Amino acid sequence: MNTVHDMGGMAGLGAMEPEHDEPVFHAPWEARVLGLVMSLGAQIRWSPDRFRQSQEVIPGADYLRMAYYERWLAAITALALEAGRITASEAESGRADPAAPREIPALRPEMVVPTHRAGAPKVRPLAARPRFAPGALVRARVMNPATHTRLPRYLRGHVGEVVAHHGSHVFPDSNAIFQGENPQHVYTVRFRAADLWGDVANPRDVVCADLWEPYLDHA
Repeated sequence: MNTVHDMGGMAGLGAMEPEHDEPVFHAPWEARVLGLVMSLGAQIRWSPDRFRQSQEVIPGADYLRMAYYERWLAAITALALEAGRITASEAESGRADPAAPREIPALRPEMVVPTHRAGAPKVRPLAARPRFAPGALVRARVMNPATHTRLPRYLRGHVGEVVAHHGSHVFPDSNAIFQGENPQHVYTVRFRAADLWGDVANPRDVVCADLWEPYLDHA
């Protein structure tokens, strides 16, 4: 998706300034948002791809203004509205409608640690053989999707070398828009930084990206 969310590799946004000794949460409400994402995710069963798309559609000016967990809150609010689990008036007021039915939580406190440890693997079986092998030169496709994708803009149109094949995984582009998991082969592709950004890049630097097969063509 060509939105402010895909700002990797863009110039003019200033230097990255890591926060030394950064706390896990800057305020208690951030921890509550994380809890909401986990509990609502268990209740509604949205996918990580759908969750990412819900952040990508935040208007650019709002996206840049918001803190990290503010974007998460905006995303889960939109998803809960979409699923009919809250009403617009509840979202506006921040208070539950007393008349709304109560549901048994799908994720209880004692389930949090085991659920986190178990994770949510996205590896899926696929009968089709991979198109590319390590050492192959590939070109990232030039595409401008109106929905979610994991192919960064700064890689599109550039040639890289396949360095590893990771099996088949859920395809985020289709999964984000309810068109099924559609498993696809995933590869690590190595690009020369100088090919991506020209003379300003260190000629010894490379960028490695994990890319799904539909993003790639033979170079």
